[in-house]
Amino acid sequence: MSNPLAAQQLSASQRAKMFIQKSPARMAFIIAALIYLVTIIISPTSLNPSAIGSIIMLTLLLSFASAGQTIVLIGGGMDFGVGAVMSSAAILTTTIMNGKDGHFLQLLVTALAMGAVVGLLNGVCTVKIGLPPMIVTLAISNVVTRMQYVLTQGSPMGYASPTFIKTVTSRLFGLQFLPSIVLYAIIIIPLVYFLLNRSRFGKQVYLVGNNPTAARLNGINVARVQILTYVFSGLFAAFAGMLGAAYMNAARCQIFDEYAYNSLIAVIIGGTTLSGGIGSYTGSIAGSLVMVVLSNALTTVGLSQPVRNVFMGLIMVLLLILYNREKKVRQ
Repeated sequence: MSNPLAAQQLSASQRAKMFIQKSPARMAFIIAALIYLVTIIISPTSLNPSAIGSIIMLTLLLSFASAGQTIVLIGGGMDFGVGAVMSSAAILTTTIMNGKDGHFLQLLVTALAMGAVVGLLNGVCTVKIGLPPMIVTLAISNVVTRMQYVLTQGSPMGYASPTFIKTVTSRLFGLQFLPSIVLYAIIIIPLVYFLLNRSRFGKQVYLVGNNPTAARLNGINVARVQILTYVFSGLFAAFAGMLGAAYMNAARCQIFDEYAYNSLIAVIIGGTTLSGGIGSYTGSIAGSLVMVVLSNALTTVGLSQPVRNVFMGLIMVLLLILYNREKKVRQ
């Protein structure tokens, strides 16, 4: 005879698994809230408007970098060049602005062009030549990083302009928990949502990521779509690097290299699968929040950076297990 209690427990376990897999964004927000609650219990001073404002700022910065990573992963690729592009854009920001206002448009065009070119190279080498995306994006990011040292000779150059810094770090209406970077979020978040959920390109990205053969039979130029995902990744990473330079005020070589892995983990936490075809930007924002509050919690506990990196690696492995899902449509 079956045990009713065991059946109930199994049912509860199955429901929990289904909730994680079908509602990864909501699950990520819940995890972030629980982590922050634990942080407050450990250090009650963590609950203050300024700390909340910092969490919002860092979450949005990571979510902007994760926007392109989300598009690439849904399309069946992977981009480890996000950090290098961000660092390069940050260096361009401080070099072009050099602490003076009036150069934003020049910076925007230059930084986005750089990001688009790097993304195009990643896409062409991955899609057209057929090289593994991990190897290609790591190799090209290494070249981009070397170019940072060539440009700066290894020393910081210039500063972001005062006005640009204010548009990122100042508090709106004098509220410490409301950084002005949310004004950029008002533009970026709807833009990414439109690209993925309302545009023809977004629908093609999901179909290509889920089943490239079916996409090709439906008349979709698979190579073009996949290359464009890398271009968008470069564009969003470059823009995030500009904002990051304003947040940091100055920039140095490889300053945002860790975002290559942080953006990938954030996207996975949000439910986007490495196999492609499944994911959402809402989930990536939630995953970014988890990453930020988790890093904050580990810092509060007093763990060193190397130990925090080990924890992040272990968490990524755990999440890969929890969020692993098979595609509904197989090639």
